[in-house]
Amino acid sequence: MEMRRRRGRGGYGLYRRRRRGKKIGLVLGVVFGLLLLIAVLLFSVRITEIEVSGNQHYTKEQIIDLIFSERWSDNSAYCYYENQFREHKSIPFIEEYTIEFKSPTKVEIVVFEKSVVGYVSDMSSYMYFDKDGIIVESSSEQLPGVPWVTGLEYGHIVLHQPLPVADQEIFEEILNLTQVLSLNEVEVDEIHYNSFGEAELSIGGIKVELGDSSEINGKIAELRDILPELEGLSGTLYLDTYDAANSSPTYTFRKEPQES
Repeated sequence: MEMRRRRGRGGYGLYRRRRRGKKIGLVLGVVFGLLLLIAVLLFSVRITEIEVSGNQHYTKEQIIDLIFSERWSDNSAYCYYENQFREHKSIPFIEEYTIEFKSPTKVEIVVFEKSVVGYVSDMSSYMYFDKDGIIVESSSEQLPGVPWVTGLEYGHIVLHQPLPVADQEIFEEILNLTQVLSLNEVEVDEIHYNSFGEAELSIGGIKVELGDSSEINGKIAELRDILPELEGLSGTLYLDTYDAANSSPTYTFRKEPQES
């Protein structure tokens, strides 16, 4: 009698499971390989071109050095992750910044600077304030283009709080004066207020007496025109006699005596 062996259900099921396992393993291997390839490609792409906009107090190079300071900072994937999911770095005088991707290798850093109109000296620190008199930054370095304001009487200074001066209206005068100076492209080192609230400017070796805050636009316009004539000199220019009705004004400039 001829006997035929029939493959049992258990053996056939095991065979199918093994084939399915091999297919799944193959698919997983392909997926893993693709993911690995994508990861390699992502982490090999570097940012090679950086644009910076909105910066005034910092140069382009300084902004780039401050933001791209870590080992992987110029990697496109890492930079995107840092920008989207992690807190941005705290940079003095910078309110916020964003990084906009123009392409995988090109980004633009958009900087939003804090509004600063002047600073006062407090022991070994410079306390910078905005147009409302709020202390927005404390630094051991002097920021170029921002005037040192002296002659104000104030109490204990606290960061992110108003500068505690007796006359709060002084900030309106400081803001107006700094805006007019900026419009006329006149940079000053110091703005000093005397006990009568009258302003005196220091520009290198030149001191400028402005008097009260009246006719400030005309006074600064005159200063802009006169400054080239005073280049290299030291002394005091008196613009407190400015009269808008006088079409041919003359002003007094007193030279400092030369040291022998």
